[in-house]
Amino acid sequence: MIHLKTKEEIDLMRLSCQCAADVLEEIGSQLKIGMSTEDIDQLSVLAYKKRGAIAATLNYHGYPKSICTSRNEVVCHGIPSEKELLKNGDIINVDVTAILNGFHGDLSKTYLIGEVSPLKQRLVANAEKCLIEAIKLVKPGARLGDLGARIQEIAEAEGFSVVRDFCGHGIGRQFHEDPQVLHYGKKGTGVELVPGMTFTIEPMVNVGTYKCKVLKDHWTAVTIDGKPSAQFEHTVVVTESGVEILTLPTSMF
Repeated sequence: MIHLKTKEEIDLMRLSCQCAADVLEEIGSQLKIGMSTEDIDQLSVLAYKKRGAIAATLNYHGYPKSICTSRNEVVCHGIPSEKELLKNGDIINVDVTAILNGFHGDLSKTYLIGEVSPLKQRLVANAEKCLIEAIKLVKPGARLGDLGARIQEIAEAEGFSVVRDFCGHGIGRQFHEDPQVLHYGKKGTGVELVPGMTFTIEPMVNVGTYKCKVLKDHWTAVTIDGKPSAQFEHTVVVTESGVEILTLPTSMF
C-alpha cells in the first residue's frame, strides 16, 4: 500500500531530506586521494551527530556502517573499509540516508577522484542526466514506467546499460515503502503518480552489461564484467503541479 503524505508529513520529510543532503555535501567536500572508505564513514558519523540525526543504514538488516561507499565496479551497497583507499582516477558513490524527526531522507552522488578517464566521466555525467531527466517527468497523472523508459533511453543512447536488480522505492517513516521505482520499462505503464507520493529515483548505470552479483559479505553488489558503474539519487515528492526535490542541501535555500 502506498502511503500518501500529508502537508505536515512532507514538511517533516523536507527537514530529514535536507539534513541528509547537508551530510552528503559535507562529506563530498572532503574526499581526496589516499583516504579510506572507512575515513569517509567516520566523516558521516560526525556529520550525522552534528545535526542530531541517525544513520538509517547502521544495523539495518545487519548492515555495519553509517553510509554506503561504492567505488568503480561496485554498483551499490559497498561497505566502508580501512583497507579500501581512494586512488587517482576512481569514481565513488556515497549514499546517505538520515533519520530525523522520525522520517527518512535518502540521496547519493558519484564523485570523481583526481584525474578520471573520459569514459568514466561520460558514465557519471550520463547517470546524473538519467536522474535529472526522470525527475522532470514526475507529476500527477504520469506513470512510473515513464521514468524508467526515459532513464533506459538516455543510458542506452550512449551505449551504457541500466541495472535491473535494484530500484528506487517509496520512503517516509519507513526506509523502504511502496512503490518500487524501476529504472527501465515502458512508457505509460506502472503506478500512476498522485500528489503526496514520496519516493527515491536512483538509477545505476553501467559501462558494460547491466548484470551484477552480490559478494560474500551479502551486501556489496558489483558488475559481473568488472566494468565501472555510477549512480545518482534524490528523494522527491509529487505535488499538485509537478514535483519537488526534497533532498537539496540547506545551502540552496
